[in-house]
Amino acid sequence: MTVSRPLRNSGHLPAPSIRSVGTAVAGRSYSQADLLDHFAVSDPKVVSLFRSSGIQRRFLTLPDPSPDGPAAESPGDLLDKHRRTALDMGSRAIRTCLDRAGLVAEQVGYLCCVTTTGLLTPGLSALLLREMGLPPAVQRLDIVGMGCHAAMNGLVAARSWCVANPGAVAVVLCAEVCSAAYVFDSTMRTAVVNSLFGDGAAAVALIYRPADASGEGKDEGRPVPHLLSSASQVITSAVDAMRYDWDDRQGRLSFFLDPQIPYVIGAHVEEVVDRLLADAGLRRSAVRHWLVHGGGKKVIDAVRVNLRLTRDDVRHTMGVLRDYGNLSSGSVLFSYERLVEEGAARAGDFGVLMAMGPGSTIETALVRWEGAA
Repeated sequence: MTVSRPLRNSGHLPAPSIRSVGTAVAGRSYSQADLLDHFAVSDPKVVSLFRSSGIQRRFLTLPDPSPDGPAAESPGDLLDKHRRTALDMGSRAIRTCLDRAGLVAEQVGYLCCVTTTGLLTPGLSALLLREMGLPPAVQRLDIVGMGCHAAMNGLVAARSWCVANPGAVAVVLCAEVCSAAYVFDSTMRTAVVNSLFGDGAAAVALIYRPADASGEGKDEGRPVPHLLSSASQVITSAVDAMRYDWDDRQGRLSFFLDPQIPYVIGAHVEEVVDRLLADAGLRRSAVRHWLVHGGGKKVIDAVRVNLRLTRDDVRHTMGVLRDYGNLSSGSVLFSYERLVEEGAARAGDFGVLMAMGPGSTIETALVRWEGAA
């Protein structure tokens, strides 16, 4: 591991730790071929798009097709599906997360819920509070509409709350019901979106334990990642490259992905990552673990090539894309879960979490694993 100079304020940064992660999916597992059959797709261009996506299977909550083709869902149906499925997946992801950390719902002091695939009022956080028996005094934040990078924004908010409330438990949940935001027609615009996204939820629990008088952290047991810092980059020249538009003919919102997005992300990713690392006095070679949002095969390749990463560096990202598709804001946390399960992280390792989404925005966070090996 090469470090350009000592980590600034090493041992003194207020850095909450990610104690555990939990994930959940809903609906059925579909192969890309299953979905082509389900939606009766015959256009060779669309078929090629599905087959070249790097995705093998995705979980989606879809109605059974009618004899005339895909069953129609009204905007009301879709909003109801989002509410029902986000609540189900979200509660299961949080319970798994808490169980893995040896925590219970009554200990949660802060809940941040992230979603882009449906609008709820009251928000998902309030519905989960009632569903799970969380304390009525829990502090809540609902992040709606930020898109695939919003897990990072949720972590930044939770980091600040944890530092202000040492020893208290914060939970960040990403619950995305992408099948509640689908539009089906014969255009390549909707085909691109429909070839990528899946339903899933992921939750992480964070706690801040200040260093004691000797400067040693109080975390015990296996190494866990501590959130050291974050950095953002909004690409204003491409602010409309990922967006929802209202489709009058379909009577619902339709998501748009500019085909130039991989190149836009690739052209700017070095700047934000190098700024993140420079602020900590690190070089890229100091980073052992890279957890990148699985926005699509071309996006991952653009990040990998421009940062000069190996395929092994993005193995978790590619694996999540292959097995689940693009899970919007939850993707980066699904990748983190795979790193945890692999058990490869050691005390002292640095990692970068990165997600990209509407804005166009690149969000990053620097973590370091600390604790007994």
